[in-house]
Amino acid sequence: MPDLAVLRAVNVGDPRQNGDMKPALDALRDVDAALAAALAPVFASDAVHEASDALVLEAMAVAGSILRRIEGFLVEATDVVRGRSEGPRDERMTTRAGCGSVSEVVQRTTRMSGASAGAIVRAAGVVHRERSMTSGEWLPATLPAVRDAMIAGAVGSDGVVAASVLVEASGRIDRDALLLADAALGEAALGVTRDVATGAVESGPQASAQELRVLAQVWASVLDQDGAEPVEASAMRRRGLTVGPVRDGLARVSGDVLAEVAAQWQRNCDSLSNPKVRGGVGFVADGVGVGDSGDAVGEPRDTRTHAQKMHDALATSLDVAARSGELPTVGGGAPTLVVYAREEDVVAGTGWVEVEGINEPVGIGVAERAACCGSIQRVTCNDRGRIVGLSVTDRVFNAIQRKAISLRDGGCVIPGCHVPAGWCEIHHVTDHALGGPTHTDNGVLLCWVHHRTLPTSGWSVVMIDGVPHVRGPAWWDPERRWRPAAGSRLRQRARVGAVMGHRSWAGTG
Repeated sequence: MPDLAVLRAVNVGDPRQNGDMKPALDALRDVDAALAAALAPVFASDAVHEASDALVLEAMAVAGSILRRIEGFLVEATDVVRGRSEGPRDERMTTRAGCGSVSEVVQRTTRMSGASAGAIVRAAGVVHRERSMTSGEWLPATLPAVRDAMIAGAVGSDGVVAASVLVEASGRIDRDALLLADAALGEAALGVTRDVATGAVESGPQASAQELRVLAQVWASVLDQDGAEPVEASAMRRRGLTVGPVRDGLARVSGDVLAEVAAQWQRNCDSLSNPKVRGGVGFVADGVGVGDSGDAVGEPRDTRTHAQKMHDALATSLDVAARSGELPTVGGGAPTLVVYAREEDVVAGTGWVEVEGINEPVGIGVAERAACCGSIQRVTCNDRGRIVGLSVTDRVFNAIQRKAISLRDGGCVIPGCHVPAGWCEIHHVTDHALGGPTHTDNGVLLCWVHHRTLPTSGWSVVMIDGVPHVRGPAWWDPERRWRPAAGSRLRQRARVGAVMGHRSWAGTG
């Protein structure tokens, strides 16, 4: 097995004495074998699915206890790896194991993910112990009670990491006060409650990792009154986002943002997230409100997940920022998404395209959407690859056209969508490649989401006498009629005025 091979390779030529470790390792192997023997018939017979609620819950609690004890041992062993991996590279344990970091050692030996291994490494830092330079004895950990709770199996790696806020503040907290907080966390992990006035001790439920995190944060906020400024300085240093390579059409974004940035992003998400059903939509057709004729259509539901809404809000914000004209230029122009595609692929609607800054091809739909609201530059090459011709087709609606379309539409024309005009893109109803002009009679406002899902969502848009008309999917409108878009409030007031002008009103004296 690769993991055992790594351990044996490290052990070769190691002058340290094994002491009590060999019997402990044998015991761990026995436990592993016993667990395998006990669980095999359970999985084979699906016994867990037939068990009572009480047995399932009890079994999960026992499994959690075993998991915490194993994680405690992994944390302690990882602390050993950390200690032996300091100093010159050639003398590190990580080097002897053929690994580049302590986390990689954990991943290789346990087959954990990088995130899980990272939690083990962080926990090892919390319960780390130093050795006395004079006597060689092991000194107490920074949080000895938390370490004792880990050894007792009361907390696993996540419970230990929960106490890390106290370790981070330890340099600014009096040692006696820190030990007081540590004792409180240790007692909470063991299910011990202590009466502050009398000192009486009672047993109760053991705290979860989340409860320990909250308790540690409370103690840190009380003991570290001046910690806010160092925390903010630390946050400024640790802020950052990374965008991974594109795989299967997606790029993983990870990192940490400042609190105020997260708050602003959330506000943007709140403003851009479509509300759920809020009753009928009063469309006006032929001068009469749809609701008046008894065939009111319900407002469409927003079926996106919260994570999808967050993504779409970020995409919209980036698009608005790019065309705001307030960002620094790149190569003399505004930050522009550049998509490379073969003309025959765009015409056929199949194939792949290249996007500048992305490491793998993406679907032709990206080119179609980019071309809808951007300009097209045609590059003609001969059979040897030499560029022999350049031409640019400007199909971008100018600022005056955008203002006029915004006045007419008010926002995204899809019923039930409340994204305002300033956050929308302008869609060519008849594609420019099919002869559609860049004219107000051929442009409508669509939000980022509806612009990209228009071909597949069941919604359709046409222009009738220069006015956008929308046809919804059958689940929303079984009749699938073309209905005028609601438009801006100004246009709605004009329509209401027209309706009132066609009716007779009898006054009373």
